[in-house]
Amino acid sequence: MANKVVLCADSACDLGDELREKYDVKLMYYNISLDDKAYVDGVTITPDDIYKAYWDKGILPKTSAFNVSDYIEFFRQWTEQGYDVVHFSLGSALSSSYQNCVAAAQELGNVYPVDSCNLSSGIALLVIEAAERIAKGMPAKEVAEEVAKLTKHSHASFILDTLEFMRAGGRCSAVAALGANLLKLKPCIAVDNNNGGAMDVSKIYRGNLDKVLLQYAEERLNRFSKIKKDRAFITHSGISEERIKLVYDYVKSRNIFENIYITRASCTISSHCGPNTLGVLFMTED
Repeated sequence: MANKVVLCADSACDLGDELREKYDVKLMYYNISLDDKAYVDGVTITPDDIYKAYWDKGILPKTSAFNVSDYIEFFRQWTEQGYDVVHFSLGSALSSSYQNCVAAAQELGNVYPVDSCNLSSGIALLVIEAAERIAKGMPAKEVAEEVAKLTKHSHASFILDTLEFMRAGGRCSAVAALGANLLKLKPCIAVDNNNGGAMDVSKIYRGNLDKVLLQYAEERLNRFSKIKKDRAFITHSGISEERIKLVYDYVKSRNIFENIYITRASCTISSHCGPNTLGVLFMTED
């Protein structure tokens, strides 16, 4: 008889509390260092705390990948009880967490790491795929292998309202950030899930944020011919309810998805993109 399977993910998956509880997903929370103090992502610090620290003091937090020991300690609470573990890590192009997870799995045994090749709720989409297979009694090894093949079908992208946080984090120049703000440019950052989750600017929009969000949502949904209909995420880093509703109403009006979930991005994600970032994330059949 196969061992019971425990499903885990890095906290950057942005699954949301309701879905985390529904699918019984165990989260491994990233540590956040801000102003020489240590915090736990989403537990003892929020994205709004990070924004306030930046606006008030001009400082940004530091995040670090989980090391091998972190993973061993986390997984051991289940493996010592005879459980198998399937774990989803932040994309390998974005963090060394996945490589460290693999090393921990080799030492412990009965742990099956999955490189999500993604971030945020692009990971959450894959986690739910795994949860559905576990619920049907699929063994952990098969779950990990089968869902790993789906990573290229999980599409994550976001509209950034400002490049200020990217500039402050050294991910774009001050000139580029200033130019983008002056010209009201809104970049769309898309995940390359064929390249470990590396991020790139897929398009640059121009205009007010409300107009850009609708244009972005329309173009993303029109881009793919075989969208998986069971679910989509609207994930944001902190944005007005009016703008969330604007995008939600548009996505819902397309009558594509059976479920549309709204989640807020973790500190790990939000600290890089800043407030008013929003994405529509979903999977395709092929």
